Amino acid sequence: MEKREQLYEGKAKKVFATENPDYVIVSYKDDATAFNGLKKGTIAEKGEVNNRVSNYLFAMLEKHGIPTHLEKELSPRETVVKKVSIVPVEVVVRNIAAGSLAKRLGLDEGTLMSQPVLEYYYKSDELGDPLINCSHIYACDFATKEEMAAIADYSLKVNQLLIDFFKELNITLVDFKLEFGRFHGKIILADEISPDTCRLWDSRTGEKLDKDRFRRDLGGVEEAYQEILKRVLG
Repeated sequence: MEKREQLYEGKAKKVFATENPDYVIVSYKDDATAFNGLKKGTIAEKGEVNNRVSNYLFAMLEKHGIPTHLEKELSPRETVVKKVSIVPVEVVVRNIAAGSLAKRLGLDEGTLMSQPVLEYYYKSDELGDPLINCSHIYACDFATKEEMAAIADYSLKVNQLLIDFFKELNITLVDFKLEFGRFHGKIILADEISPDTCRLWDSRTGEKLDKDRFRRDLGGVEEAYQEILKRVLG
């Protein structure tokens, strides 16, 4: 597929048009941001890790009935995906208390939830992606009740599939973010699933193998991302 003009550049990706209006090419960057862009840096080869890991996981999820935007990996850094209209609601699935959930509820980091927690955030960099609920979503026409039912159902299924997958790799899936889009009127999984969007802890040592190493200045960021790539792709 032919790469044409650049349509968009975000914090982690560039998006290019193709000759087919239904498809775009996503190019993953090595730029790293945290705290809604207040902290910036670079993680060597992050783009390649996130692209390859995300594509591997999306392909696995497709085999289990989760519709995704994945079409074809072109290179370690570039992938053809369906051109979706993104639903402006980020979904965060939490299995273990960490990050903002631990702070908000006064929980010790590492507290196991008795069931998965689904949280919704309004996708807005300017507003800092505020926490919202379904009443906000319906009142603001961000998504319909039918769409949110599909999003919640897919999110919980993805959670269980990823928990089982990572468990085999001696990785604990703490929490993760998902984004969904509309493609010809159908809700499908979009964006990425990677060390940028997941909290992943080594299940034997508790070592963090994700973007928290960058957020918290823990060091060993590149090594953690490469470790995830190695384990996921075998």
